Amino acid sequence: MKKFTYTRPLPWWELILGYAAMALGLYLLVTSLGGFLLIGMGIYFLLKEGFEINFNEMTYRKIKSIFGINFGLSKPLPENIEYISVFKTTETTTLRARSAEANVTNDIIKLNLFYNRNQKIEAYVTYDRDDAFKKAHELASLLNVDILDATERESKWL
Repeated sequence: MKKFTYTRPLPWWELILGYAAMALGLYLLVTSLGGFLLIGMGIYFLLKEGFEINFNEMTYRKIKSIFGINFGLSKPLPENIEYISVFKTTETTTLRARSAEANVTNDIIKLNLFYNRNQKIEAYVTYDRDDAFKKAHELASLLNVDILDATERESKWL
């Protein structure tokens, strides 16, 4: 079965918090039946978001994944996908404390599937340009479409 599956990797601190909350929650559940809240927090921290295309059924879905199990509702993949766009943008995360707030901005690269002139499906997000183009070429060969490189000021077709 041909599938394209992507799940966004979790930061190391979310992994540590998630596994610690799960372990402590399981311990409290075994000893005193009070660990449900911590298990729920652990699941929240370990939950990954992603995207999946099933080429045999020609469907796609946005997924939530935990421990390798994917959840999400499938939609039919549009038949008229025109091209794949790879472009650079920024992602802003707001960090808050009691009396302070800071915005952290990171450059990211997104891969979108365009159809019906201007409608898009966001398929992949990464920090690595080479990784984005590797996935774009993989998808373009499976969908038989062109790739638009919009990571520079001048867009070009590949």
